[in-house]
Formats: sequence, structure tokens, C-alpha cells
Amino acid sequence: MICLCSSSESRALLLNNFGIDFIQKSAEYDEEQITTAIAKDFVYTASKGKLDAAIREFGLEIPLLCSDTVIAAADGTILRKAKNVEDARRILNIQSGSTISIISSAHYKSKRLAFSDISATHYHFSKFEEDDLERYLESGLWKGKAGGCMVEGFCKKYIKSVDGYESTAMGLQVESLLPWIKVGS
Repeated sequence: MICLCSSSESRALLLNNFGIDFIQKSAEYDEEQITTAIAKDFVYTASKGKLDAAIREFGLEIPLLCSDTVIAAADGTILRKAKNVEDARRILNIQSGSTISIISSAHYKSKRLAFSDISATHYHFSKFEEDDLERYLESGLWKGKAGGCMVEGFCKKYIKSVDGYESTAMGLQVESLLPWIKVGS
């Protein structure tokens, strides 16, 4: 049994799909305090900050798993969670017909060990159809998603090619984590 310190439905789905027994509860951490514009530095700092907050709040009676994900545009700009529908439209239009990198950082800590991982998956998208984009924006499914992107949903039909694991893009590269969970629980 581990504690997924995240409210992410996608991360919970991944753990379920891989047969990992977990409980889910979030610790309070303010990502807005992070000032770096470098995607991998941002995501590492956020996930490590979440781990430190979770240790203070929950202790290590059961192993903790904290993760964060950001999207970097082709020019390296971090595409964060959209603040509103106009921001989501702007962010998704940057991705349309372009290449993005979805970068996830995870920290797993038990009383016996600590594991950290930064992974990236690169998506090459065709141009989003305007009517389809508007329906996605109206659905609100982009809310709370890094870059408003759902590679398992809206964006899936626009993927021309992918380099990396879909799990990374969904917020947690479970494949790299599995051996550590087995020894560290």
C-alpha cells in the first residue's frame, strides 16, 4: 500500500491499471512560488516540494508518491494549467500542428528508500480542427490539466508520432517506478 499524494484522476487510473494498491490524498503545496522558466527544473521543484509537504503532513508510515507534470512548447515555453477558457484556447493553439514535450517528475519515499525520476514524452501533433477544439473547450475537460492537454482524450486523434511512454504524459511514468515500489513498501 502506498499513498498517492495527488488529486489527479489520471495518476490514480495509472496506478489502478498497473495493479498498485494505494490510497489517495493531497498535501498542500503552492506551485506559484516556483520562479524558474525551465520545464524540467520547474517540474522537479514542484514534485519535490509536494513530497516535502506530504512528509510533514502525513509522515512515512506508508510510502509516499508525489508527482508533477508540465508541458513544454517547441520553443521550451512552459505551458501550465490554463486559468480560464481563453487561456486554454491560447495554450492549445500553441500545441496545434506542433511538437510538445510532456515532462513528469516523481518522488517515491518510504522509510527504507527514496526514488526520483524525471521523464519526458514528446508528441508531434497535426493541426487541431477548430470546431473540435471549441467542443473540447466547452466540455471543461482541459481544466486542471498541464497545458490543457489530454493525450488519452482530445489530443489523441491529432498525434502524428510519439517518443516516450503514454504514462509519462498522463502524469506518472509507472514503468520506472514499479521496481522501487516492490522493494520499498
